[in-house]
Amino acid sequence: MSSIYNLDGRVPLRQALPFGLQHILAMFVANITPIIILANAVGIDKGISASLIQNCMIIAGIGTLVQLYPIWKIGARLPIVMGISFTFLSLAIVIASTQGMGTLMGAVIIGGLVEGCLGLSHKKWIKLIPNIVAATVVAAIGFSLLPIGANSFAGGQGAPDFGSAENWIVGTVTLSVCLITLIYGKNLLRSLSILVGLIVGYVCAICMGMVNFDNISDQPLVALPTFMPFTPEFHLDAILAVICIYFVSATETIGDTSALCSGALKREVKQNEIGASVACDGIVSSVAGLFGCTPITSFSQNVGLATLSKVINRFTIATGAVILILCGLFPPIGAILSTIPQCVLGGCTLLMFGSIVFASFGMMAKCGFSHRNMIIASLSLSIGLGFTSAPDMFKIFPEIVNTIFAQNSVAVVFLCAVMLNLILPKDDEKMNNNDD
Repeated sequence: MSSIYNLDGRVPLRQALPFGLQHILAMFVANITPIIILANAVGIDKGISASLIQNCMIIAGIGTLVQLYPIWKIGARLPIVMGISFTFLSLAIVIASTQGMGTLMGAVIIGGLVEGCLGLSHKKWIKLIPNIVAATVVAAIGFSLLPIGANSFAGGQGAPDFGSAENWIVGTVTLSVCLITLIYGKNLLRSLSILVGLIVGYVCAICMGMVNFDNISDQPLVALPTFMPFTPEFHLDAILAVICIYFVSATETIGDTSALCSGALKREVKQNEIGASVACDGIVSSVAGLFGCTPITSFSQNVGLATLSKVINRFTIATGAVILILCGLFPPIGAILSTIPQCVLGGCTLLMFGSIVFASFGMMAKCGFSHRNMIIASLSLSIGLGFTSAPDMFKIFPEIVNTIFAQNSVAVVFLCAVMLNLILPKDDEKMNNNDD
């Protein structure tokens, strides 16, 4: 078996580079999009915005390296790719617009330390998340990503050409090439099916005039990251609100870590891996706050890619992390990668997102299809996916509840699954007898 399919195998750099690049291309646009949206919503100066985009690439690379090669108990030693989280975006816009970016960064720093401590003390709460709860959260992550993949396929939500014939053509070509390579490719080519599809789709988009290279020449060749572009300010209300979202981010990281172990490593996740993964999520997010970035988290699309390609080698994924850091230090590299159209990314991600859903089915099968497990999984998914598809249901609740739950199906599914696991009798026979 090739070393790229081994967690600690020795892989030549020339072989590792394309697989690392594949991971970065899968998440690159998603990584910089939250900070772009935040900067535009708050009205941050374009020069500072460019520095923030640069910083978020460097932070994502550092976070990924820490997950791969832990520092003490921070990092899971697993092929987890980290990036700027969308989960915090709506609250970040509210805080930054009303209290300033300094207040937001102060809350990010303190909240990250809280999540870091949560990960380091995992033995005190890990029993609340048995395998059936983890499997249900993984399913929720997979299902919640499907609309994102579909929107990207059509050109990106809000794009003026959303659903255009050009987006349909390029997205279909990209998806078809990924699928053909995955089915008929041999050995390493099959594992690079996403990269092959992305390259072909990108060339197709260029030929159709969908790629704009104008901004590349405006980028400086080298640029160092800006430390503390905003002076942190600490306000209790903002800190408490951000901490609540950190708990949601932690549930996503737990689900991603569980899905990675089940789908790509073909084993159950270990308790210390969950704790170390969450600790990395929090501590590196605090560092992100020092560089003016919103928190990072594990990227589900990369979990899907690892599950699909079976490439789990740490050194290989680390080359991708180094590419991310270089994108931050050498802005023209990042500018080129950012020209990839959304429809190309959508064509690539549909397969990956579906593989996360499939991995959750395998996790549930290992848990067993008992009456108790059926209730936990089915009711949690029904409430989480159903209620958040009609977010106006939450309008009677306080604003903080709306911010955390109204459009975050993963958070609702996790809360329901944990509560059902605590409430339902542990003895499945007792539940069946009660039904009789």
